[in-house]
Amino acid sequence: MKKLAILITAVIFASCSSDLESLNENIKDPLAVPGESLFTGAQKNLVDQVVDLNVNNNNTKLWAQYLQETTYTDESNYDQVTRTIPEKHWSVMYKDVLKDLDEAKKVIEATTYTTAELEALKPNKLTIIEILNVYTYANLVETFGDVPYTEALDIDNLLPKYDDAETVYKDLVARLTAAINALDESTESFGSADRIYGGDVALWKKFAASLKLRMGILLSDVDAAFAKTTVESAVATGVFTSNADNASYTFLGSDPNTNPIHDNLVLSGRKDFVAAVTIIDIMNALDDPRRPLYFTPIDDGTYVGGNIGETSNYATHSHVSAQVEEATFPGILFDYAEVRFLLAEARARSFEVGGTAKEHYDAGITASILDWGGTATEAADYLAQPNVDYDLSILASTATTPWKEVIGTQKWIALYNRGLEAWTSIRLLDYPLMATPTDAVSGFPNRYTYPIIEQSLNGTNYSSAASAIGGDEAETQLFWDLN
Repeated sequence: MKKLAILITAVIFASCSSDLESLNENIKDPLAVPGESLFTGAQKNLVDQVVDLNVNNNNTKLWAQYLQETTYTDESNYDQVTRTIPEKHWSVMYKDVLKDLDEAKKVIEATTYTTAELEALKPNKLTIIEILNVYTYANLVETFGDVPYTEALDIDNLLPKYDDAETVYKDLVARLTAAINALDESTESFGSADRIYGGDVALWKKFAASLKLRMGILLSDVDAAFAKTTVESAVATGVFTSNADNASYTFLGSDPNTNPIHDNLVLSGRKDFVAAVTIIDIMNALDDPRRPLYFTPIDDGTYVGGNIGETSNYATHSHVSAQVEEATFPGILFDYAEVRFLLAEARARSFEVGGTAKEHYDAGITASILDWGGTATEAADYLAQPNVDYDLSILASTATTPWKEVIGTQKWIALYNRGLEAWTSIRLLDYPLMATPTDAVSGFPNRYTYPIIEQSLNGTNYSSAASAIGGDEAETQLFWDLN
């Protein structure tokens, strides 16, 4: 009997011990994250960073002089250091976008799906991941210059070398071409996990071709022959043909999945920004129908912008419109209006993309007005103005290259709320002219300076990269920015 009691006690003890160990198991969180979820997260991180207005994260809407700070004017005066903005952009793009895309790729490649139909979607998923990889790396090159590329994302290499920016950019074009050719439009991809196109492969192909067009145009001044081939190939593949093709991320109505601007301007309760005098003065002079779509008027019905680099009273200046502040206002990575302006640039450079520069210019303006909520009549009336009409504006321009001023100004207006791409367009075309901030700490920023943490932890490679691009300065022109 005593032996039996001991045996029972031992069994109970063993059982209790097993139960106690199981208490340490996390039964609420998954043991592994699906590749599709990692892809969705990378998409959101990318769009959030591109759209964001928070001065700690993204200053390009200030540098494109769409907006002006009301109280704290450091960023309007080109201060990149106090808030270490370059480090934030670098971290988001590498860690929160590229690394998540890399992990999504690895998980999807390793996953055996439950049906043949689901397994057949794998190639398209991997190709769409590749397209977003190209988009993100291209942005890093356009922003910093030489960046880690061939040795990036390797967890065992904490000190990656920097690669030559032009070499990287051209390699990205080759990767994008391969991705376009690999997409299979006869089947699907991510479905609802894709917050941009809902898994529509045909739209991803148009996006990739449009991105290739943009990248080709950016190389026009540094390698015209390569640019021409790239642009014409992209157009032959099939770029955006209407606003229905826009790469538009769907935000939700509640935090933390709202448009970041809603968080910046509404949920925060802060009044940190007003319209900038640069865009307001240009739009006022053109009697632009997008003014009430972009900004709010002041009490007398006029539109007033804050002086660049100076404090501005919130109540006496225009600020962003109610629709821009909406929680569900879409985040745009690329739109049809931009494509038509890129095609106008292509024709002005004598690339064979069909149509005329004027036709593409007119279509770009019209697409922008309609997409923002204006009417076809407003667009037609606007285009009929002598100071908007393409041919008359070319004749009136005193610029060395008139089409750069004419196309560049209207493209910049259409890119409102898309600071990163507007900043790139300004650097490429040199129009419109930006005002000099009151207390500028540098010349116009032609690039983000390298993150301070790179100087501290990856000093040898940082020093080589800084030397290769001509110095780690805000004013250093990148390889494609020759004029």
